[in-house]
Amino acid sequence: MSNYQPFIKRIESQFTELPPAAREVAGYLQQNPLHLLTFSVSDIASACNTSKATVSRLFRQLGYNNHQEVKQELREKGHPVLANANDEAFLEGEYQRIKQAWEVLKRNNINDIANEIRDAQRISIVGYRNSYPLAMHLQRQLLQLRDRVRLLPQPGQTVSEEMQGIVENEVVIVIGFRRRPRVFRHILKQLNKNNIILLTDRSGQIYRDSVKHLLVCSLGEE
Repeated sequence: MSNYQPFIKRIESQFTELPPAAREVAGYLQQNPLHLLTFSVSDIASACNTSKATVSRLFRQLGYNNHQEVKQELREKGHPVLANANDEAFLEGEYQRIKQAWEVLKRNNINDIANEIRDAQRISIVGYRNSYPLAMHLQRQLLQLRDRVRLLPQPGQTVSEEMQGIVENEVVIVIGFRRRPRVFRHILKQLNKNNIILLTDRSGQIYRDSVKHLLVCSLGEE
């Protein structure tokens, strides 16, 4: 069919429209696509701490009749079946995460993102909780390549105050891995989406329409 979309692409395009429970399952299957072949509906539900009905409903929401139809599609496209050995499973999981990262970079045209960072009047980097150390590290790395790279919020300032000073030709790199604070959504709403590069995990796909570039990382313990 001319409008055919593979399973993972369907998740990406419909993620923001899915209910919260379905997003958890969708994110898990993005991270572990081979489990579609080796896990039953019950196994997937157990891994996601949800019900079998939620998993089956997700398949229907994505346009499939059932789990078997998804498995058939993956087999026809030549997906390998995961071996049972723990070491092989670990290595296969790592390989899939690296592969997924490259696919994300290709789809987002990483050269365009790099040029925007290079040419921006200023770079602001925002990170909270477990994202803060990554934000600090990224700032240090970028400062080796260019000047005017700052970490927000500055001491004694609130993010709201800092956001008022964002200029037109400024790139804001927001790092938001779960668990994100309540203020996170408010920050994105305050900014012009054309200024934002969001680095996040699968759960952050709900913000796709609020940013210019969305870079989704595959985490080992999602």
